Amino acid sequence: MSEGMVRKWVRAFKDDRRNALDEERSGRPSVITEDLVQNVDGVRENRRFTISSLSNEFPQLSTSVLCGILTEHLNYCKSCSLWAGGRFL
Repeated sequence: MSEGMVRKWVRAFKDDRRNALDEERSGRPSVITEDLVQNVDGVRENRRFTISSLSNEFPQLSTSVLCGILTEHLNYCKSCSLWAGGRFL
């Protein structure tokens, strides 16, 4: 731990802080919105698609954001280089 961090903790406990756990803080807002998830979910008629085809349809989104939407929000799973809707199987 750096000396600066130790000084920060000493100041915090001198100011009557009693808990050593980190407090909740606001982070970077997510770029993934419900509207965006619904737009990406519009590819359901083509059950097998690639990230390349999706990035052609949504050029404003990075491939990592598209992968996050597919796996975390829509529960799609990857089958080889194609994505298949997990809820369809």
